[in-house]
Amino acid sequence: MPFSRTRVKICGTTSVRDAVMAAEAGADAIGLIFAAVSKRLVRVDVARLASLAVGPGVGRVGVFMDQSQGEVLRLADAARLSAVQLHGPLPEGMLAQLTAFYPVLRVLSPAELQAECAEWPAHVTPMLDAPQPGSGQVLDWASLAAQFPPGGWLAGGLGPHNVAQAMAALRPAAVDAVSALETSAGVKDAQKVRAFVAAVRRADAEYILAIP
Repeated sequence: MPFSRTRVKICGTTSVRDAVMAAEAGADAIGLIFAAVSKRLVRVDVARLASLAVGPGVGRVGVFMDQSQGEVLRLADAARLSAVQLHGPLPEGMLAQLTAFYPVLRVLSPAELQAECAEWPAHVTPMLDAPQPGSGQVLDWASLAAQFPPGGWLAGGLGPHNVAQAMAALRPAAVDAVSALETSAGVKDAQKVRAFVAAVRRADAEYILAIP
């Protein structure tokens, strides 16, 4: 299989400053959370300004939970998103319908992984996360290696200190970090963000060098 650079998403972005900082650090995407239960909830006007500030070269992923298709589409348009990320139970047909408008990341816990993936339409990418996203809980990567889907994204307690181990175990297409990169909920630490991106790039380089 040809090598593809691991993408980096910095989630829980709540300000234009942090969005620009993540982009300048080399992130491929930012995550903007619209789930009302999240302590990293972002206002739609701030999300729009953040999306415009990073430009089209950086993905703007909206994070949703227990929201209708109409609300997802309304917020995605208002915030100038490039993709949507869905948590929690979904109405039948919602995944397929949304893919007509945006690429979709479908977030699952390890227990949900195998049961749901087989029924997905095209243009839906699986993302594996802890049962409580944003909690900083680290997954048992070794136990998931056999079932981790090709092209899947990985979240769950990732940071500069452990992302290389996670990548070696699962070879995800992208990695997503939140809590390990913050000074407080929703406020990113620039040094940690830069360290996270650098750790991913080093792990990719080491993987390439190890290919016979």
